[in-house]
Amino acid sequence: MTIEVDIVSRITERFSQLREAEKKVAMLVIDDLAAASGYSITQMAEEAGVSEATITRFAKAVGCKNVRDLKLKLAQSLAIGQRFIHESPDQSGIQGVYESIKNVININRKVVDEQDIATAVDILQNARQILAVGMGGGSTMLSQELQFRLFRLGYPVTAYNDGLLARMVASTADANDVMVVISATGYTPEVVEPASIAKQYGLKVISITPKESPLAEVSDLVLPIVTKETDFIYKPSASRYAMMALIDVLSTELALSHKRRTRDKLRRLKLALDSHRGGEDRQPLGD
Repeated sequence: MTIEVDIVSRITERFSQLREAEKKVAMLVIDDLAAASGYSITQMAEEAGVSEATITRFAKAVGCKNVRDLKLKLAQSLAIGQRFIHESPDQSGIQGVYESIKNVININRKVVDEQDIATAVDILQNARQILAVGMGGGSTMLSQELQFRLFRLGYPVTAYNDGLLARMVASTADANDVMVVISATGYTPEVVEPASIAKQYGLKVISITPKESPLAEVSDLVLPIVTKETDFIYKPSASRYAMMALIDVLSTELALSHKRRTRDKLRRLKLALDSHRGGEDRQPLGD
């Protein structure tokens, strides 16, 4: 498999090693990536004020086979979005972080279907075991969060964050098991493929993911999330709070569905923690 190198980063890294004429081409490209990717070799030479031969030498100097290859890589960099190339101003500061979280929560609250939550609770409380699958930063953490929420309520649940292991578990699981797959995009093959395998062996698949994604298409039940990404790329995605809120909703409803068992489990947990760490009475239960 060929791994594409970001051409913008490569031009920046090699800038000091370029000839003066080639530096003019580099500055032209970085200043207006969209225009440069559409220029012919003649237009690029004219805009940079250099010869066509310089354009060819520049392409090779930054690791491209030829000018055509350079333009292709420029187009690929452009396709990922200008927000990763040119900085978007953001004046909201610390308050903006909290506001974005609040906005995402409010948007996602409106798409929660209470009947779908009830269906998910019914499926989960009748499962032999729950397989929580998530790959990547936020989804990995949240699949583990689901495990942390549910084991304390007495549910047999294990989080899987390795693509190959998730495939293995999906292929050996029982039809009475349930797989809960968490993905902020729903496109990652490492989560879509285990879900597909699980379906083939009769497991119910519940996904926390955007609607109409590949993961959603292979799921029996989708608890949808809406992701709202801005051009300010430096702040972590707030979409994980929407997924975490759904996990809290599920765990709360599951706890309420078996109140006596839940009380017994939480009381035992409270006793075990307080006898170990001491402290005030109202501390979280292992959070």
